[in-house]
Amino acid sequence: MAGSKPLRILGIDPGFGKIGYGIIDVDGSKAKAVCFGAIETDTGHAIQQRLDTIFEAIMELVRDFRPDETVVEQLFFFRNVTTAIQVGEARGVILLALQKNNLPIFEYTPKQVKQSVTGYGKAEKGQIQKSMKMFLNLDVVPRPDDAADALATAWCHFLFRKHKLRERS
Repeated sequence: MAGSKPLRILGIDPGFGKIGYGIIDVDGSKAKAVCFGAIETDTGHAIQQRLDTIFEAIMELVRDFRPDETVVEQLFFFRNVTTAIQVGEARGVILLALQKNNLPIFEYTPKQVKQSVTGYGKAEKGQIQKSMKMFLNLDVVPRPDDAADALATAWCHFLFRKHKLRERS
C-alpha cells in the first residue's frame, strides 16, 4: 500500500444531546487519528431543531474530511424509553446524512467495540479512553468519552477490515 492514499474511517457514537465522532486514517496495518470530538445539541431547542443540528454537523464532517467508510455504533439497551426514542431518531438522521453522501455504513454493537479495544465486552469508559490514547499514539486521553467511543468504533472497524484482508490472503 506504499504510496497509496490511506483509507479514512469516520466513527460515530450516536446520541441526542451529544454525538461523538472520531476520524482515523488507515494505511496498511497502521492507524492514526485525524480528529475527534462531539456534536452537542441545545437542550433548549425543539427536537426538530436538534435533529437538524445533528444532520448538518454530520454533513459538514463528511464535506470537510471526506471519509471513505463510516461506522455507527448500534443501539443496545436503554432503561429510559424517552432517551431510547430520541437516540434512535438521532441515529436515523445520522444514517440518512451518511446515505445522502453515498458512503458505506458499517455497524457494530457496543460489546463488539469494547471487545475489540480492550479485550473485554463490558469495559468501562476510562478503559476505552486509555486504550484509544495508546493505540492511536495520542498526546492526551480523548475527551469527551463520546469522542473516545467514536474513535473506538472506527478502531473496531479497522481491526475487522484487517482481519478480513488477512483471511483473503
